[in-house]
Order: sequence, then C-alpha cells, then structure tokens
Amino acid sequence: MTTNPLPRSRDIRESKSGARSADHRPGEFRGRLVLVPNRSSALRRRAGFNDASIASQNPEPRTHKSVGGAPAKFAACSESHRARPALPSSIVLKRAAKSICAFVISLLHFLGVNGTHATPAERATLLKAIFDDGGNQIELVQTLVSSSDPLVAQALAAWPKGGVFIHETNDTKIAFVLDPQGDEQNRQKAIRIADGELLQDSSGRPLLFLEKDLTPVDTSRSLRSAIKRTLDLMALSNADPKFRRDAANRLGFEQNQDYLPVFQARLEKEAVPVVRKALQEAVAITQLASEDPPTRRKGVETLGELRSISASTLLKKILAEAKTGPKKYDEETVKAAGASLAKIETYGFWGETVGRVFRGLSLGAVLLVAALGLAITFGLMGVINMAHGEMIMVGAYAAFVTQRFFLDDKLQPLALFDWYFPLALVTGFLSAGAIGLILERGIIRFLYARPLESLLATWGVSLILQQAFRRIFGAANVSVISPAYLKGTYEAYDILFAYNRLFLIAFGVLIVVTTYLLMNRTSIGLQIRAVMQNRNMAACVGVRTDRMNMITFAFGSGLAGLAGACLSLIGNIGPQLGQSYIVDCFMIVVLGGVGNLAGTVCASWGVGTTDQMLQPFMGAVLGKITVLVAIILFLQWRPAGLFVTRTRSLEG
Repeated sequence: MTTNPLPRSRDIRESKSGARSADHRPGEFRGRLVLVPNRSSALRRRAGFNDASIASQNPEPRTHKSVGGAPAKFAACSESHRARPALPSSIVLKRAAKSICAFVISLLHFLGVNGTHATPAERATLLKAIFDDGGNQIELVQTLVSSSDPLVAQALAAWPKGGVFIHETNDTKIAFVLDPQGDEQNRQKAIRIADGELLQDSSGRPLLFLEKDLTPVDTSRSLRSAIKRTLDLMALSNADPKFRRDAANRLGFEQNQDYLPVFQARLEKEAVPVVRKALQEAVAITQLASEDPPTRRKGVETLGELRSISASTLLKKILAEAKTGPKKYDEETVKAAGASLAKIETYGFWGETVGRVFRGLSLGAVLLVAALGLAITFGLMGVINMAHGEMIMVGAYAAFVTQRFFLDDKLQPLALFDWYFPLALVTGFLSAGAIGLILERGIIRFLYARPLESLLATWGVSLILQQAFRRIFGAANVSVISPAYLKGTYEAYDILFAYNRLFLIAFGVLIVVTTYLLMNRTSIGLQIRAVMQNRNMAACVGVRTDRMNMITFAFGSGLAGLAGACLSLIGNIGPQLGQSYIVDCFMIVVLGGVGNLAGTVCASWGVGTTDQMLQPFMGAVLGKITVLVAIILFLQWRPAGLFVTRTRSLEG
C-alpha cells in the first residue's frame, strides 16, 4: 500500500513563493480550507465562511505538483491549517452579539412576547374587507377600531392611498403592502398582511416589485371615510399613553356622536389617570353637541368637575349663544355652564400662578449661583467687579464649545453627547475661574484700597472681553441643545414642569449647600472669612492674605461661570449676555445684605419670582424697572438689606 507523505518545509516554501505569485491578488483571502473535506466544512461554518463565498473567491482549485505521489490539493492540507489567518477580535465579538440577539429574539417569540400585539382574527377581518365584493367592507373595517396591531394600522393607512395590492399565484390571492425601503432600482419588498412575512418566490427569495407596475385595491369615498374614522379611533388603543391622550383630546373636539360608544368602551379599559381624564373630557365635550338637554347638562357639569381648561371656550360659546338665542339652551344648562366656567377659570388662575412661581424659582436659582460669586467678591472682598457679568458669559460660551466638541464626527459613534453638560459645568467653572484668577493677579490686587479705580478697571476688562468674544464667536447669538435627560416636561394638575428648570433649582440648592459648607466647615473657609473681616490681623496670625484673595476671587468668578453654563439651557448665548444679569446680581447682593449667604438666597429667589409674576402684566422691561424701584424704596427703609452682616469693621 502506497502512502502519501506530507510535504517537506522546502516544498511548502516553494508553494508559497511560487504558486502565490501566479494567481493571488492583494487583499484577497485565499485560504486552503476548501481543500479539507468533512472537518473543514464545520470549521468554515464556525468561522462564518460558506462554500459559496469561498468558491466565488476561488473559482478553480489551486493545483500544485504532486509531492511523493500524493494529490496536490490534499498534500497542501497541513499548510492550510498552519497558514489559516486568525479572525479579528471585532468580527468575533460582532458574530457573538448577533448570535445572542438571535437567541433572545427566538426566546421572546417562543414566550409570545413579540411586542406587536398581533391578533390573527383582526388581520383576518381586514383581509375579508379587502377581498369582499358584497358591500360589507365598511362594516368590517369599523370592527377594527379596537385593534392595536401595527400591521393592521399600516395596511389601513396605505389602503386609501393606493398602497394595498393583491398577488395572485396558483389560484391563490395574497394581499400585501410594500416595504417603505427600496433598493437601488426603487424596487420594494412585499409584506403579507396575513402574517407580516415577506412574500417570497419558490426558491425562498423575497419578491421585489415596482409600485408603478402594480394595481392597487380600489376604494370608494364612503370606504375611505370609514377607514379614516377607524384609524382615528385606533389611536385610542396605542401602546403609548401620551399618544392615547392626544388622540382622545383631538377626537373629543370633533363632537361626533358616533365616537361616544368607543370613548365609553375605552374608558372602562383605561388604567392611566391622565388618559382616563382625557377620555372623560372627550365624552363630556361630545355630550355638549347632543340634542338631549339632560345629556348636554351632564356634559357641562362633568367638564366643571374635571376642571377642563381646554373646554372653557366651548362653555363660553354656550353662554354667548344662550344670550342671543334663549330658546336654544334651557335655564339649568346655562346655569351649569356658568358655574363650570367659574370653576375652570379659578383652577386656571391658580395653575398659571404656580407656573409663574416655578419659572421664577428656576430663574432665581441661576441668579443665585451668579450672585453668590458676586457676594463673595463684592460682599466679602469689597471689590466692585463690573466684569462679573462677563464671567457669566465665559461660562455660557464654555458650555457651547463643549457641546461643539461632543458633536464632532469622530465622537458620534460613541453616543456620548448626553454627557456633554456635566463636563460643560466643569469647563465653565474652570474657565471663568481661570480668567478671574488672571484678573485678580494682574489688576485687582493693586486696587484693593481704591474701590473707584477697581470699578473703572473691571469695567474696561468687561468691554475687552465682550469684544474678544464677539471677534471669536461672532455677534449673533448661539444656543446649546439640552441633553436627553433634561428634555421634556412633567405634568401635574395641568401644570408643565420642565426638566431643565427642575434641574436648575436643584443645582442652585446644591451650590448653596456646598458654598456654605466650604465657608463655614473647612479651614480654607475660615481663613477666607478671617481675611475678609480683618486683613491685617489675619496676616499677623500667619494667614497668607494674597493667596486667600486669589482663591476667593477665582472661586467667585467660577460660580459666575457655573451660572452661565446653566443659563445656556434656558436662553441664547451672546456677547451681551453678562450685561443682562449684572444689574440683577448687584441688586440681589445689596438687597440680601452685603456678604450674607442667607440674604443672597432669599433675595435671588424673591427677585426672580417677582420678575416672572410682573412680566405678564407689565412686560419684561417695565417689570424689571418696577422691581428696581421697589428695591430702592426698601433700601431707604432698611439700608443694610434683609440680613445685617456684623463684622469688626462695621462695629468699629
């Protein structure tokens, strides 16, 4: 029996150097896995290669001279095992992830959790309506109002637009809709309405159609109206509570009496309080259009009990029509409408008041963070820093630059954009603090005993900073995008609480607590207060006053930068941003008591809330002037502010 010896290393080298140059192209995988029977097939499948792909790359098996009488392709098997390239780790991880996802999807389908709420009976009803020729299409379509199947909704939406087609093969009719995504030739796959699967040919490949070559299923005007009504009512069964609420509000104002049984049936199943209230309002608003006086009166009373702000216009319309045509509404209905309208207006007044107070608190929180820095530099250090507003501008532009960095194309695949704002807060604090440090070391430290000169110097610095930022970023305002976790609102009692404003209030409280602990519970805070109260005595006991001045001014400027980063969430950013808030900051510091933390907190929230309460009645400019005049009159009565700061310098 003749054996086929394995090739020697010299023969393998010859095969590598000689045969490869003949038919190998750069970048082409030319493995020998195809040469190994049985076991190689399993290896190929495990590695992710299939025979077709390898055959396409190797149209003809490579031939070599026989070695020791052995066939060349089998003699090279040992070479193929040694030379087989290892798969990159990224490909291995990707295939493992695909396998895990496929397993999870299979498990969910096995457990019946597919998320589509598909009901075979509803799809069968829709197919009957499509194939029906006896005039029962409208009745069949109307039975689908409680369906939550997305494929049924897709087919109904496409039907009036000529998007439902029938494929006939072997005396079998298959209704389908087209997949919105097409190929390069605008050919689209067909989705069967019966089961949601793709329409395939005998070989298992998806069929592709051009929409212009297909004949859609016909519809009549009455059928299209029935489909529209069904789609509107199907929105009440949507999985998203907000979608159901919006649908109930929209359909209720149509005052269609045919919708009333659907509203009441859905109300019995609904468990979400907000959606239940919307359905109750829809029922009551629909009852207003009833011809039965007791039914109308019941709807009017229900709207008053629900405090339906959106229905106030309908109640006003009833009262106006009752004056012009007294016979249209009975006296009890008119009285009920007046009482319900009074309840709604009172409810709306208090809702608007709470909303204004909330907006005032959020604005006051930003003013608080900015005024804290000024309370330190002006209240404790005695420096009139007219460039404090520009520190706010620096923090706002720092947030804008940080956002632009995270919007870079190189960082987009990492999906890190929502994390830009925490970094923007740090960047705003550090950048404004650094500019404040340079300002203190370069100018302020020479002017501690000359307040008027420090005022003029810092005013000049503010003008320089404004022009510099106008030169760099342009004169036009810019804005930042709130991260996903700060978008949206929380609704309670018809009052919308924006998440970004809730964050500002919480952040303001956090900064106040942190500043209090720093100034009253740390050694550096003790040294700062000692220097601010009596500089010479603090220097005598060993406190480095120059260092404390530098740290204090930088910290106050950093707080202004934090305020600017927060302001970027609720307003635009421009070179004049600081000038809009510098006056408010000085008013808050003086009103609360120079150098007093508690007074700054109370004054900032008081000024912010008062400003928001007066703006709807007086406008932004006149409201701010009114607040300023009120503060001046208050200081005439109490010159030291809300809280008096007692120090040795004041007592001496």
